[in-house]
Amino acid sequence: MRKVIVIGGGAAGMMAAYAASLNGAKVTLLEKNEKTGRKIYITGKGRCNLTNNCEPEDFFNNVVSNSKFLFSAYYGYDTNMVQYLFEENGCPLKIERGNRVFPSSDHSYDVIDTLNRILKKNDVEIKLNTFVTSVEKGKVYTNKGVFSADSVIIATGGISYQSTGSTGDGYKWAKDLGHTVKEPKAALVPFEVCEDDILSLQGLSLKNVSLKLTENSKNIYEGFGEMLFTHFGISGPLVLSASSYYGIRHKDTECICSVDLKPALSVKMLDERILKDFSENQNKAFKNSLDKLLPQKMIPVIIKRAQIEENKKVNEITKEERQRLVALLKNFKMTIKNVRPLSEAIITQGGVNVKEINPSTMESKVCEGIYFAGEIIDVDALTGGYNLQIAWSTGYLAGLSASN
Repeated sequence: MRKVIVIGGGAAGMMAAYAASLNGAKVTLLEKNEKTGRKIYITGKGRCNLTNNCEPEDFFNNVVSNSKFLFSAYYGYDTNMVQYLFEENGCPLKIERGNRVFPSSDHSYDVIDTLNRILKKNDVEIKLNTFVTSVEKGKVYTNKGVFSADSVIIATGGISYQSTGSTGDGYKWAKDLGHTVKEPKAALVPFEVCEDDILSLQGLSLKNVSLKLTENSKNIYEGFGEMLFTHFGISGPLVLSASSYYGIRHKDTECICSVDLKPALSVKMLDERILKDFSENQNKAFKNSLDKLLPQKMIPVIIKRAQIEENKKVNEITKEERQRLVALLKNFKMTIKNVRPLSEAIITQGGVNVKEINPSTMESKVCEGIYFAGEIIDVDALTGGYNLQIAWSTGYLAGLSASN
């Protein structure tokens, strides 16, 4: 009977332990925390968006870094297989907007509980409060002694949400084993912006807007959805997705975020809409004519940026001023100062170099018998359940391979 040690009791580690147990291996899961699934517990605001019910093409289109590396892993254990596993083991699921899959209960605990029950049923030995100090081929050194095995799977996550135990230990062990590690960066993280007027919009949420990120007039990212203004800049699903492309493509030159506040209207249609509003409010001051067009909180910022005197009568506004307003609403610009700290990132971008891992097995090309799974690898995706799907897919493949 082969012995497999899995380091890390998160999504990838628990799935790897399950897959290895299917092959009849003796599996030991080492977790530094007092319980498994600490990061799963907080994902999706505590609801756990555990995968995305999408076609394979859509999955790969939402992977930001090294999507081709994931072909074998994903096709070996795709979203349908993940959903089947949970539903067959007593965790009913539901599909929401954007094909996001959640437990029907809206409680991430049910996902963790299901995994723990599966592992117990398959005789996986879970050792909690076990701190790994170093890893060698066939040996894992911990605060509770040395564990020996035929294969070791490192699934310790990245360095986001460090309170859950993702403190980057796995990167050190990978380097010690001879691997190169791409510098870990924050991904799916809010932006800080330079413009002070944005800070006055704190708490304002915008829906159905389009966002474009450009650097030296070259598009880095385009998307449509929701965003939120904060005390430091901007956040929300649209911004978090943009941040992943900012991290992978940004070259330390000025980066501009442009928001189309009225993407459903062409320039001509928006101009006609404003003309209609103006005709209904022609004797009002300009500042009192935008209520139907914009959220109240945004009106002072738009007025200042449009450089139109706020008390000017609507019927006195010139065509040039109106065109300035239209242009501003179609291209509301902010200069990106930085991303927020890693402590606020949902995932980590970077990690163990995929060229040094066999994509068909997740085994190290550098050190035989060592496998990697999940966020420790240099792969990441956008929000919507894709990152957890990466964890399930790579974990499953690593577990099967390590137990053969």
